[in-house]
Amino acid sequence: MKFSEEQIRDIIAMRDNIMKQMDKHQNAIETLQKNLSILDSILKESSFTKASAIKQVKTSESSKNIPIEPTEKLEKNTIPITSGSDGKIIANAYITPDQVSIILAENMEINADTPPFKSFFIDRIIGEMKRKDSVEAENGKIQKESVIDYIINKNGSDIREIIIKNYRQKERVNEIINTAGWSLTRMLEKIKK
Repeated sequence: MKFSEEQIRDIIAMRDNIMKQMDKHQNAIETLQKNLSILDSILKESSFTKASAIKQVKTSESSKNIPIEPTEKLEKNTIPITSGSDGKIIANAYITPDQVSIILAENMEINADTPPFKSFFIDRIIGEMKRKDSVEAENGKIQKESVIDYIINKNGSDIREIIIKNYRQKERVNEIINTAGWSLTRMLEKIKK
């Protein structure tokens, strides 16, 4: 069977695209396996933690501590976010049913203007989730108050905390944490150069 030059070029382009997709998915699988391993170790450790030893984390929306009623059940998971290169903890993600709070480690000084924070994490990842939620709100599937949103708390120009409110779907938590970790790692690499 003979193929024209144009068909050969299309086949080569398709092959290159498949190879890129395979690499992309392989990296995603490795990241998911790493995160799964971290979650397993956290679950293993937390199953032996006394309830009295769990710290209450203050929400950043207000500087006041809101007392929690003893009857109120508060689910909170902590996931360390590590840099891909050296495995150093750069932040911790605190997950509640309503929000994901990513609090940078004390020694981390990462300027909010460093790429790819705004262009990738905020505009592309969170922005796309927000667009989908806005469409659902317009169609009456969800309340307008349920649309995903974010707050960035800074110390000067350095990020201290990223709060993602109304993530609504458990699948989004992994994407938020993975892409935040990837973005923060890339930002650190740019700062070190």
